[in-house]
Amino acid sequence: QVQLVESGGGLVQPGGSLRLSCVASGTIIVLYTMNWYRQGPGKERELVASITPGGRTNYVDSVNGRFTISRDNAKNTVWLQMNSLKPEDTAVYYCNKDPAFAWGQGTQVTVSS
Repeated sequence: QVQLVESGGGLVQPGGSLRLSCVASGTIIVLYTMNWYRQGPGKERELVASITPGGRTNYVDSVNGRFTISRDNAKNTVWLQMNSLKPEDTAVYYCNKDPAFAWGQGTQVTVSS
């Protein structure tokens, strides 16, 4: 059974940074493009960043230049480094592939002064 466990969220002031982690078990992520998604209050889940097995990355415009997705296939882990955080980045963040495995619980990121 595939399990995705996200961590690293928290409360941070605008302009601050966080690094999110996603550890996968029950599968080998080297096979897949892995994504970070987020779901803000009252909003639908949106794709934020993607990374192919070879390391090619893509970002939604709103985070481009501020967020960096990376992966370590040997550790079955994907990270999301988030810098220059803004209040509108407040959301629950999830990792997954498309089509998705079962969703993890996500990790809450709150950007507020």
